[in-house]
Amino acid sequence: MAAERLIGEGIVVVALLAWWMAARGLPEFILPGPLPVARRLIELFVTPEFLWHMFTSAWRVLVSITSALLIGGGLAFLAHGVPWLEAVVDERIKPVLNSFPSIGWAILAAIWFDPGHFGVIFVEVAILIPFCLINIAEGLRNIDRELTEMGQSFTRHRLRILRRLTLPLLVPYGLSAARIAYGIAWKIALVAELLGAPSGLGYLMLRAQTAADSSTFLAICFAIVLIFVAGERLMIVPLERHFASR
Repeated sequence: MAAERLIGEGIVVVALLAWWMAARGLPEFILPGPLPVARRLIELFVTPEFLWHMFTSAWRVLVSITSALLIGGGLAFLAHGVPWLEAVVDERIKPVLNSFPSIGWAILAAIWFDPGHFGVIFVEVAILIPFCLINIAEGLRNIDRELTEMGQSFTRHRLRILRRLTLPLLVPYGLSAARIAYGIAWKIALVAELLGAPSGLGYLMLRAQTAADSSTFLAICFAIVLIFVAGERLMIVPLERHFASR
């Protein structure tokens, strides 16, 4: 364990040294060094404007993940519970959503909607739905039929079976879908905000790029990494531990 940690930290140090050496021979607007970027990163986290844009992007990501889980889960339940809808979901809806280009959704949202929250959330949800659908559908397929039959022997109330048996068994698949969606949502959010939003971290990156402010641009990139890691450690990991211990 210590050796693995040492190797991991060593790779980071080597990467920083390589970055520093590469930046020495280049103008700052092309490639600033690690120290200017680190100073700008610290400045961003004490700037109210940046914090507001960060909150805006994070809010959009959380709303998008929740919406995609509900829509993708709903489609999975429809395909599982209504036999004639299984072919519609698996052979029509899923292939289209799975293969439609991400940039295509972003461009369509820029054409269809005014710049703002709805267009960004629309793009994120459209791209995240298939990941949630596939994970939850797999969970429904893997539910032990004997457990379902046992539940039906105690009650014929479908909502009670759903709440007490089916949903608890689907929790690991839902958390897996949420973890995947969380990572992808941040990448999608930036593309969507670049093309059609007057706020958010993607908008700040576009503004920095327009001003040739590479230090701010890279600082925002590293800020997103920190925000992503913090969200994963503070939300997803505790949820996984909570349900694993039950």
